[in-house]
Amino acid sequence: MKIVIATSNTNKLNELRKLLENFDVQILSLRDFPQHPPIIEDGESFEQNALKKARIICTYTGLPTIADDSGLEVDRLGGRPGVFSARYAGVGAHDSKNNEKLLSKLAGIKPEERTACFRCVLALVDPLGREQVVTGEYRGVILTEPRGTNGFGYDPVFLDPVSGLTFAEMETAQKNQISHRARALQKLLKILPEFLHSTSDKKQK
Repeated sequence: MKIVIATSNTNKLNELRKLLENFDVQILSLRDFPQHPPIIEDGESFEQNALKKARIICTYTGLPTIADDSGLEVDRLGGRPGVFSARYAGVGAHDSKNNEKLLSKLAGIKPEERTACFRCVLALVDPLGREQVVTGEYRGVILTEPRGTNGFGYDPVFLDPVSGLTFAEMETAQKNQISHRARALQKLLKILPEFLHSTSDKKQK
């Protein structure tokens, strides 16, 4: 069965493809639908944004769709950047600029007060109008300077307190075992087989 991942973000798409590699589905992305309707992520929560993306693309393609919305919530900053994570330093800002702004906001803050949470919400919508939403999170600490060259987004400044590595210092396989996106997807995989099976059965009737 075909399933659409509603993103054109190469990094997110690669992560999700890797996590779904043992699953019997053909994965498509927004790159396979260049004329898709515009998606304005104006929700006040990750869940609102993920559901909006999934609904729009599912309606357009007629295929089951998974949409991701995720970001970093820093306790000292009241949960910011949150839904604005990708554009924290402005629309179209590069990851390095977002990290620079974050570190400047936390300048002088003691290590024990630099706690944060990576959060990922995955929304699954099918053409029959059924919807499922799952959430994954991983807590860590924001460093005072970037470390590592792997990953993307805030990975270089997000320290995993268990391994002592930032997400950007981890190999992909290691990150994919513990990350917020991996945890959300593991929840989704528990319901995905039955969800897709029911979708297929009802479309055939």
